[in-house]
Amino acid sequence: MKALRLFIPVLTLLAAFLATSGISYATKEMSKKEKKPCVTCHPKGNMKELNDVGKYYKEKGTLEGAPAKK
Repeated sequence: MKALRLFIPVLTLLAAFLATSGISYATKEMSKKEKKPCVTCHPKGNMKELNDVGKYYKEKGTLEGAPAKK
């Protein structure tokens, strides 16, 4: 019974962590490779969405020829 009282909160915390830590496809390595900050491809404050530059990079895999950031 004592082990169960410890197991349930740990399991709950683990489930909450996994539920809120979404899968990330963009990485800091991409940012270092392109020598650009994350906000080049993502709207400021919303790293889950892509702007026009980010959509271009996702499609082409490069920033060469990408539309100008507004």
